[in-house]
Amino acid sequence: MKLKIATRRSQLAQVQTETIMKILKENHNVEAEKLLVETTGDKILDVSLSKIGGKGLFIKEIEVALLEDKADAAVHSMKDVPFDVPDMFDIVSIPPREDVRDAFVSMNGVHFKELKKGAKIGTSSNRRAAQVKLLRPDLEIVPIRGNVQTRISKIEKENLDGIILAAAGLKRMNMENIITDYFDVNEMVPAVGQGALGIETKKNSVNEDIFKKMEDENTRICVEAERSFMRTLNGDCHSTIGAYAQINENTISIIGIFQVGDNLIKRDIAGNKEDYMELGYKLAKKIIEA
Repeated sequence: MKLKIATRRSQLAQVQTETIMKILKENHNVEAEKLLVETTGDKILDVSLSKIGGKGLFIKEIEVALLEDKADAAVHSMKDVPFDVPDMFDIVSIPPREDVRDAFVSMNGVHFKELKKGAKIGTSSNRRAAQVKLLRPDLEIVPIRGNVQTRISKIEKENLDGIILAAAGLKRMNMENIITDYFDVNEMVPAVGQGALGIETKKNSVNEDIFKKMEDENTRICVEAERSFMRTLNGDCHSTIGAYAQINENTISIIGIFQVGDNLIKRDIAGNKEDYMELGYKLAKKIIEA
């Protein structure tokens, strides 16, 4: 039996899928191959994500491949997965998470805090842009889209002083060496689900048990807590939203940001990890009532 796993065409998406394929082979003796799918988010690169509108820009076409049985499963970055997964699908497994932090990649190795006044920083994310402005109001934000390599090439092409990317993607692609600085999760709250992968199948798939063996319980709890926060705020790619949950023994603590009007509001909450969904909801309510 050879499983087909659908993924985006970007190099990072393929590397992430190959990681899952390797675990399938080494730990479960299951062979798999990739099915490459071009998504709406990959096709339209000259417009910011918030302007294209809609949720699931990087997964809809992949879900169609699952529905049509062209693929047995799909691998997504959890930060691309909308909170309302359609009823006919399940995120059957969330393996252990990579580094959740955002990373600064500098033009000349200049640290973020030492950038000259008015320096130009590239990012396509409202979340990153808003938090950069809190840390350094003097910096100029330049919108950039595209895969990791494209965005890195834009540093020179567009004469930027640096760009901000997810550390997880750079690490998965063995490009950690280009990172100038890591942002602390409290000063640059990550995207919901950042650093985590999700394996999606059709509901009640014959193969779901194989994938469930890759599940990491604590990663699942943290990501679902963050997604509960996002669901309560009805967050999508238009929103300036971020959340990060972490577990220490039986306690889960969550930090969240959300833009309300002109204000970026940040709050945190902690409680019993069994109440993770409720805590995500309560954190969102704290922000709404702020």
